[in-house]
Amino acid sequence: MDIETFVKELEASNNELLDQLRAMDARKAFGEGNLDVRNLLKIALKNEIEAAEIAARWIETTPQVEVKLAFARQVGDEAKHYRLIEQRLKELGVDLTGFDPLAQGYSPLFQYLTTLTDTVERVAAGQFTRESIALIKNQQFIDFCESVGDQATASLYRDVIQQDERFHHELGRRLLLKYALTPEQQERARRAAARTLELAEELQDLAWTKARIHHAPGC
Repeated sequence: MDIETFVKELEASNNELLDQLRAMDARKAFGEGNLDVRNLLKIALKNEIEAAEIAARWIETTPQVEVKLAFARQVGDEAKHYRLIEQRLKELGVDLTGFDPLAQGYSPLFQYLTTLTDTVERVAAGQFTRESIALIKNQQFIDFCESVGDQATASLYRDVIQQDERFHHELGRRLLLKYALTPEQQERARRAAARTLELAEELQDLAWTKARIHHAPGC
């Protein structure tokens, strides 16, 4: 398949499943469940540290220099997000002394991403797909923050974090256009993207059924 057509079709396929993720949270009212900006930001810390760590793990074993650098850029951005969220939590009066975002272990999505060894799979799953999920989840979180009058947290996400996540997603698109050239590579990219979306949906459903949490930012 022509590479431009492939990437457009992959994005369209992703968007169909992303619409389902968006709808799962959209059906839940802001007053329903266990919603608190501080608790949701703690969940965000775990998402940010996992995003930084998976990109860091991939750097050494990715042969293409420009992809190494793309992962390195993401590590820096996600680490920056972690510190900004951490600071916002402190402003909200949260004492993070002794807090370990990974105390409950890594998510199934993180564990899946660690199994990927191919550059095209990594880019399709991590930057192209995972970051597109984060864009949706972050926007839902922004809407929630605005609904409860927390303009400072909404601004942090809208003006800083979303801009970086959009850059990561677009960088993933450019890398797929360069490296997903063969039918075999394109099929690996499809499978990796689909599995990433499946795991994100499972995690979202689990967060609701176990803790009545929804509208959490990141992925």
